Amino acid sequence: MSHVCHGNAANTYEILNTPDAELNRVRRKENLSDTVRLYEVYVPAIAAWCAAGQFIVARGDETGERIPLTIADFDRAAGTITLVMQIVGRGSQKLDALKTGDRFASVVGPLGAPSEIENFGTVAIIGGGLGIAPIYPIARALKEAGNKVIAILGARNASLIFWDARFRQLADQTLVVTDDGSAGEKGFVTTALEKLILAGERVDRVIAIGPPIMMKVVCDLTRKYSLPTVVSLNALMVDGTGMCGCCRVEVGGATKFTCVDGPDFDGLQVNWDSLFRRLKTYQPQERAAFAPPPAPAGRTPMPELPPLERIKSFAEVALGYTPAMAAGEARRCIQCKKPQCVTGCPVKVDIPAFIREIQNGDFAAAATVIKRTNNLPAICGRVCPQESQCEKCCVLGKKGEPVAIGRLERFAADYDSGQSAVGSEQTRATDHGERPTVHCPLPTVHCPLPTRIAVVGAGPAGLSCAADLAKAGHRVTVFEALHAPGGVLAYGIPEFRLPKAIVRRECDNLKKLGVVFRLDFPVGLSAGVPDLFAAGYDAVFIGTGAGLPAFMNIPGENLNGVYSANEFLTRVNLMKAYRDDYDTPVLRGKNVAVIGGGNVAMDAARSALRLGAETVHLVYRRTRTEMPARAEEVHHALDEGVQIRELANPVEVLGDENGWVRGAKCQVMRLGEPDAKGRRRPEPTDEFFTLPLDQFIVAIGQGPNPVLTRNWSALRLTPRGNIVADEATGATNIPRVFAGGDIVTGAATVILAMGAGKAAAAAIHAELTK
Repeated sequence: MSHVCHGNAANTYEILNTPDAELNRVRRKENLSDTVRLYEVYVPAIAAWCAAGQFIVARGDETGERIPLTIADFDRAAGTITLVMQIVGRGSQKLDALKTGDRFASVVGPLGAPSEIENFGTVAIIGGGLGIAPIYPIARALKEAGNKVIAILGARNASLIFWDARFRQLADQTLVVTDDGSAGEKGFVTTALEKLILAGERVDRVIAIGPPIMMKVVCDLTRKYSLPTVVSLNALMVDGTGMCGCCRVEVGGATKFTCVDGPDFDGLQVNWDSLFRRLKTYQPQERAAFAPPPAPAGRTPMPELPPLERIKSFAEVALGYTPAMAAGEARRCIQCKKPQCVTGCPVKVDIPAFIREIQNGDFAAAATVIKRTNNLPAICGRVCPQESQCEKCCVLGKKGEPVAIGRLERFAADYDSGQSAVGSEQTRATDHGERPTVHCPLPTVHCPLPTRIAVVGAGPAGLSCAADLAKAGHRVTVFEALHAPGGVLAYGIPEFRLPKAIVRRECDNLKKLGVVFRLDFPVGLSAGVPDLFAAGYDAVFIGTGAGLPAFMNIPGENLNGVYSANEFLTRVNLMKAYRDDYDTPVLRGKNVAVIGGGNVAMDAARSALRLGAETVHLVYRRTRTEMPARAEEVHHALDEGVQIRELANPVEVLGDENGWVRGAKCQVMRLGEPDAKGRRRPEPTDEFFTLPLDQFIVAIGQGPNPVLTRNWSALRLTPRGNIVADEATGATNIPRVFAGGDIVTGAATVILAMGAGKAAAAAIHAELTK
């Protein structure tokens, strides 16, 4: 007889000739509770011949122990068996690391003798905790044999009860009991069983599967009423086929082996004391193996490219945590009862929850938690100033170093994309090891709404607003003046800090949510916002950013070789001028000065080095202590050879006879009294010096992008040209027009712009659905 198993819609295999590459593959994994996992595994030979009550022995990987697991269900046509496992030691931890699509290293079975199935009459079948799973196929077989089946399901609390709906469909009666009364009746399985007996229910046989102590207590009760009782013993086991003798138990005074004589035995004959002693044999080793390694004493350093290597290319500098590094850093989190880190996050990521998932080794779940509120986690994990936001509020930072929240966020987001480190467009191998691609599901999109919303600007504020609106069911179109979405993420932040592949990936995720991108469409120069309303849009969000560069207004600023940081970085980042296969020209200075002390100045200085500069001066009118740039960026710049010229301010750009930069005259400054932000004001002295240069890059800030606003007099603006908008909702003075991000606040951070986009999205949704 030929046994055929349909592995999936595309493949049909003979059971005895299934390709090895398909065997043992996890077709589905489900978390039944915090510590209980369900696996549906493709093993057609086992599925074809197994019976209720039998078990298999599995290994997670080549170094894993052999773990016996009772077969909780099987589908002969699909060639799958269902296993339910509780995480109790290192071996089960390794099994828990397997995801859908992964393969068990080995699955051996079916093992053990099938349960005795005949028409006994009325059978009370009891599942305690994990034992709920293996009683299911036995209950089904008993029901098919004509028995009246009464199922009793018990656990400590409601979170550990599962499959109760399945049992209600199958059994004649299903009773649920929990120790704390959080599900069903408060009490124990013996409470429910004795109530049945005392109520006059005729019980011909009892079958109990669960923790050994539960099975013993059931037997103590049934012995009092002389009821035949069968238990399933999951003893210590190495082999599973009768070879090792490890699984011996004492039944009726005789030694039996659970793998060949069982696993079902007469519970009234079991020597329970002997069984309990044997089960404790390896408890010390299991506790030691299961205990997580101690948390690092200090913050886990981020691997990064060596300075001499990275200044020769635009490859990403920070390489990201390995899984082991991420797990170690996550263990530093003490899971505060009142976490302050969340209050420091502009988009209110549930930081303790996602770190807890990393502690548990469920990195995909960590990404899912983050993505509930953060639409661009891989970007935020790289460019957000966590040290002045969430990490600043971390309680560990009061006496030491805060948890590296940003690095953990980046790790989870990169894991979600299926790679330990995304790397740059010029990829580089790392020692992170191979791991199967894992993608978290996209957030649920609610039922489509008839509303159409225009988002102007595809920067952080616009992308965040578009994502939330699309998830709420609105039809969203994003209008972007440039040929690529991302805004400052695309044109402003260099590849070595934020690989553009990540920006494209995040935008692609928005497309999957239904967001439409209209690129090369400068709203305000072509159609204006009133035209968008005339075209049928119900609301408009403006997130055009702060893209107008500021200059110093000093003599010589129009010499050749003078760049705004915006132009310089746009040529390098968006237009890929650093690559030989792109046509965009860029000046490659040998002696370069970058004026400013923020992140943009750092990006420009480090980019100039990578373009071949021999000397790069970062000229700043205060000291390094007052620099607004992230400490990590300053550290990287110094490592790479950028020279910081503190307390200096250019007063003139010097040119040669051909109109090219030859130097800069700088005035020495000193620090005076603090300004409104608490930073000491720079004051001029009578001392000057000259820097010999051939390139001068101005990075002293940006103003609001005027393309949309200058031709729309009805829109209320500040004297600086920013849009006036409600801080909480983004509402402007024009109905159904909202704004957020740098166009409202002035140049700020990516995460603050995202927070404004999210707030506006919530307000737009409320306005259009009221």
